[in-house]
Amino acid sequence: MSDILEVRGISVSFDGFKAINNLSFSIGQNELRAIIGPNGAGKTTLMDIITGKTKPDIGDIRWGKNNISLIKKSETQIAQLGVGRKFQKPTVLEYQTVEENLMISLKNSREFIQTLIYKYTEEEFTRVNEVAKLIKLNKILNKIAGELSHGQKQWLEIGMLLAQDPSLLLVDEPAAGMTNSERTDTATLLKELSKTRSVVVVEHDMDFIRQLNCKVTVLHEGSVLAEGNLDHVSKDNKVIEVYLGR
Repeated sequence: MSDILEVRGISVSFDGFKAINNLSFSIGQNELRAIIGPNGAGKTTLMDIITGKTKPDIGDIRWGKNNISLIKKSETQIAQLGVGRKFQKPTVLEYQTVEENLMISLKNSREFIQTLIYKYTEEEFTRVNEVAKLIKLNKILNKIAGELSHGQKQWLEIGMLLAQDPSLLLVDEPAAGMTNSERTDTATLLKELSKTRSVVVVEHDMDFIRQLNCKVTVLHEGSVLAEGNLDHVSKDNKVIEVYLGR
């Protein structure tokens, strides 16, 4: 399995605090990966660096089959290359329908106002319906997003990213605030998505990570502490000491 993303020895400090410390790891094509670690381990900062929100002091990040460096790319350029990020709190357009949210998110260069008067093609409607079916919202396309449950809003935001057809999807704590059935459906969705793109999940819910059944990267003090399946890292004495034992 070839790598779609390779992080090479990155470090970054904020006011003397080293948030990321010589961190290296890679994500394969169509791989599902979970990233865990205690608060302050560097999980969010790592996502910020990958997406261009934060620039590292040293190190490099290589992307795709052409081995492109992301270090000097802007957030917009990195998104256009195929990196999509979903934050913990859903940011859907509350007063628009599910269908309108997905339509507005389609990969194109139109501004928001233009999308309100733009006449969509049959191909675009087909794409929206495909995404809606994948996120299990195809039967409520006309429902106002603000009326959705918390879990449904999370799925809609994932769908809005899918409409842009990213090659790598970064998902921050998708299971937070969900019911048990929603967590199960979300795990199933993420596993399905990883068949056609790479998916990285930052999560604290260990039961949810077990449902993902994927490789786990444990961060601590800005570095990779351990990697492997959940059973493997759960038995690692260093992981137990700094994270699981707390």
